[in-house]
Formats: sequence, structure tokens, C-alpha cells
Amino acid sequence: MTIQSVRQLTEQLRRMVERHFPFVWVRGEVGNLARPASGHFYFTLKDADAQLQCVWFRQQQRQRGTFDPLTGEVFETPPPAPEELLRQGAELICAGHVGIYAPRGQYQLVVELVQPAGQGGLAQAFEERKRRLAALGYFAQERKRRLPWNPARVALITSPHGAAIHDFWRLAGQRGQAARIRLYPATVQGDGAAPSIVRALETANAHALLPDGPQVIVLIRGGGSLEDLWAFNEQEVAEAVFRSRLPVLAGIGHEVDVTLADLTADVRAATPSHAAQLLWPTRQELFQLLDDMDAALFRCLQRRLERQELRLGSLARLLRAHAPQRQLERLESARGRLAAALRRAACEMLDRRQRQTDHLTRMLRSLWGPSRLTVPERESGALEERLRAALPRLLVRRRQDVFWWEQRLRAGGRQYTDRAQARLERLDVRLTACDPLAPLARGYALVADARGAVVHSVRQTHGGQELSIRLQDGALGVTVAQISPRSDTPPAATEGEG
Repeated sequence: MTIQSVRQLTEQLRRMVERHFPFVWVRGEVGNLARPASGHFYFTLKDADAQLQCVWFRQQQRQRGTFDPLTGEVFETPPPAPEELLRQGAELICAGHVGIYAPRGQYQLVVELVQPAGQGGLAQAFEERKRRLAALGYFAQERKRRLPWNPARVALITSPHGAAIHDFWRLAGQRGQAARIRLYPATVQGDGAAPSIVRALETANAHALLPDGPQVIVLIRGGGSLEDLWAFNEQEVAEAVFRSRLPVLAGIGHEVDVTLADLTADVRAATPSHAAQLLWPTRQELFQLLDDMDAALFRCLQRRLERQELRLGSLARLLRAHAPQRQLERLESARGRLAAALRRAACEMLDRRQRQTDHLTRMLRSLWGPSRLTVPERESGALEERLRAALPRLLVRRRQDVFWWEQRLRAGGRQYTDRAQARLERLDVRLTACDPLAPLARGYALVADARGAVVHSVRQTHGGQELSIRLQDGALGVTVAQISPRSDTPPAATEGEG
């Protein structure tokens, strides 16, 4: 949680209020009027339900004359002086921007124009049209579209002789990155200005249906009085902006100038120069984006190589584990263990028989004594001879058993080796069939454009285009000289329509 100071919070509120209310007209009754020695006017505008603090600074108090440079209105007789207009209880119409006076923490109207109620026909007409178009949904945020990022084709509608186009060209040259800007000349002031602007908007939208048509419309004009900018407040201009198939970026006048075309456009720029800044990022931003994409691509490639290396290591271990030589080594080791176990069992059996014979001999000697052992000794000798004769036969049978088991183990090892070899050959055939470069050895080739994308159809190419052809032993760089599509090939889908 961030704890802000009162000044920080007030400053944020001030910027927000000034951004949303750059220029407003307010009607009300004057109250609490004060004019100190500084020459500024301080008063409130009130009605039956609310009141608004107002300040009219001395430098904004215009001299008397027959022409008002703010509204463009021409009077037959000079309007009343400020001190004549501002009277306690008088009903006035005030124009200016809403701000916040930080020392008191209150919002106020910074007045730029004061006139008696009932006057200001242009301002009243502007407010009436604004309310009518707002009711029709012309200014709804949900219908507004986003501008294309870093557009390559721009339709510029303005006067070719005004100062606005030079500011726009200057920033476009710095930021446009070889963008193609097509000028649709229009009259931006006077009686025929509104129809001229409408025709330019309709022409730009018609050209948007072409393959190389514009991606966005930019409508700009330099600053001026309310009367100078009145063509952009005509309803037919707002309707043309509302009907536009392309996103419209409007930069009309200065930041305090607000027209119906600005409010209807998808995006409003404070000035013509600001319009160019909204269209294209700086080259430093593009360089940084390119560096970020290059780093991301390197990381992606590195991760892919690591995954492939791990997979290759796993396959190598599996291949070594199932190799025929490995199986034979395991079978040979098992045969050696069985032979050693058989020899140990034979020796142990002979040792047991010898111990039994010695034990029986000692028992007989203890029972019969030396004098009675003559016959048993002969019998013992016979038994010993029989035992000695039986032992070779037993060893022969054991050796035969060992040989039989060894033959079975060898036969089983050969069968397992044959099955593993056949499976390995099948896997090798499948792996060879999946090789994407194998068809190149049979005379086929891969064709790619300059970006590396594979070309599948002749309709993806055009005359003079540079292509790369990959063969079995290398690559060729070629230029398209002739295109001959097959008559039975269906046409490719057209992109970018709508």
C-alpha cells in the first residue's frame, strides 16, 4: 500500500480533472463577486441546486472590440466591458476549463470568456448538437476502435497549405519508419469545408478496399477560433467519421479546442503533432523491441536445443541398454554365475558325503573295535570304491545339465538379439521416413521467401520476387521471372478484406 501526501493526491486529481474538462460552457447566476487590487475576478455561478467557484484572471479579460478571437463571433457594436457584465445576481454564460486550486483543495472554473445569457449562438449550437449526437451513441467508448500499431499506410485528410501538415510531416519523417502517407486534400475552413471533408473521408474509405489501401485515417487541422473550426462541428462531418470503416485519429486545433469530429473519432490527439506521436513509436522504442524479440528468440532456441539434447541423451541411453552386444554380455554374465553356482554346489555335496563317510567310520570303530572291524573295513572299502565310481558319473550328469542349460541360454540370447535387431531396423526405417530432408535426395526442393516462410503456391509469389530454393547439397537464390499457375488449381483466399 502506497501512502500519498495531500499534495500528491491533489496533483493527481488536478491532472485528471483538467484532462476530462479542457473546455466547458456553464450558465448560472453570479454570486459572491469580488475584485481585489490584482484585477482578477472571483465569484460563484449558482443555480437552484449547486454552485461553482470561478476565477477570471486579468490577462484573460479581453479588451472591448467588435471581434471575439475565442469564438470567432463578430459584433455590430462592442460587447460590454467585464466590469459591466459581472454584477451580483446577473445571469451569465462562462466558458473555460475546470481546475483544482491546491491550497484550498477545491475545484474551480478558470474563466476565459464571459457573455450574457442568451448570447453565444455558436456555443449553444455546439452544445445542442453535442447532446443530440451523444444520445445517438456517436461518442460511446465501446464503439471506438484501437489504432493499428505502427501503421505502414496512412490516409491524411487536411489542407495541403496549412501549418498542420508540416508539423505532421516532420514527426512522420522521424517516426514513420518508411510508412506510406497518402494526402487527401480537403478544405478545412469556410462554407465548402464540411462537404470537402466528407468527400475525403468517403474516398479514403473506398480506397481501404484495395490491397494496398490505408489502414487508418488521420484528420488534422491547425488551431483557430470557434468559427474557424466550425466545419468540424457540422453534423455531416461527424456522421462521416461515425460511418468510417477505418479507425479515425483526429487532431484538430490545440488541446483546448474540442470539436464534434474529435469526440466522434476513435482516438483524439491534442494537436496535429500529437497525432503523429500516437501513430508511430520512436525508433528507440522499435530498437528496444527488436532487442527484446532477439533475446526472446535466443532464449527460445536455447531451451529447444536443451530439450533436444536431453531427448537425444535419453534415446542414446535406451539404445545402449537394448544393444545386442549388451544383451550378450548380460547372458554371458548370467551363464558364468550359474556355472560358478553349480561348481560350488558339487563341491559342497562332495564335502557333505565325505563328512558323512568319516562320521560313519568313526561310529563303526567305536561300536565294533579294532578286532571286529576287519569285515566292515572290507565292506567300507567296497562302499568307498562304489562311491568313488559313482562320483564321476554324478559329475558327468551335472556337467550334462550345465551344458543343457548353457545351450538353452545361448538359444534364448540369440532369439532375444534377433528380435531386438529387427525392432531396431523397424525404428531406423520409421526414423528415415520421418526425415523432412529425405525427399531432397530424390530430386525435390524446398522453396522459401525472403522471410523464410515456405511457398506452397504460385499465388504466393509475384514477378521480381527473390526466393530461396533448398536442394540436397545446398541452396539457390532465384528471382521470379514468370508465373504459370495451373488452370485446375482453385484460387487462393484473399487476405485483408473488410
